[in-house]
Amino acid sequence: MPSDLFQYVLLAALAIALVIAAFTDLRRRQIDNWLNAAIALTAPLYWWASGLSLWPDVAIQLGVGVGAFVVFAALFAMRMMGGGDVKLLTALALWVDPTNFIRLLIIMAIVGGVLTLVMGVNHVLRKRKEKLAIPYGVAIATAGLWIIGSQYTPLLSSMTSAAG
Repeated sequence: MPSDLFQYVLLAALAIALVIAAFTDLRRRQIDNWLNAAIALTAPLYWWASGLSLWPDVAIQLGVGVGAFVVFAALFAMRMMGGGDVKLLTALALWVDPTNFIRLLIIMAIVGGVLTLVMGVNHVLRKRKEKLAIPYGVAIATAGLWIIGSQYTPLLSSMTSAAG
């Protein structure tokens, strides 16, 4: 079994990847495939570092990932979500246990709603005519960082529970 340090290194790498995803989506309205692939392909290292068993733990993670992809791909097909957002959420589903993935989705929806309102008001005030494009990767990344910080790092988890 690997050390906790390896888990923290992987979580730090995931956090960095999420920050990159947020910035690229904000700047270019695109989340690069190489970044989503890197997040997805390093999930098995995190499973191993976390000591997950193949059955049922890894099977559950894969099931959550497949389920997330099916739901979000349907939203993409209805033009309600971008392709990069679908891939980023699917990759995150491989890292986060089902309960925390639901929390991630709730936080994402709240942050995304606030982001949409702020950008919508700005769009109207500036009297822009083009279609408003929301960089939802920012909301996804923010939610992912929140979950990493609050649920997967004991030091931060103990600080948030002591504050509450």
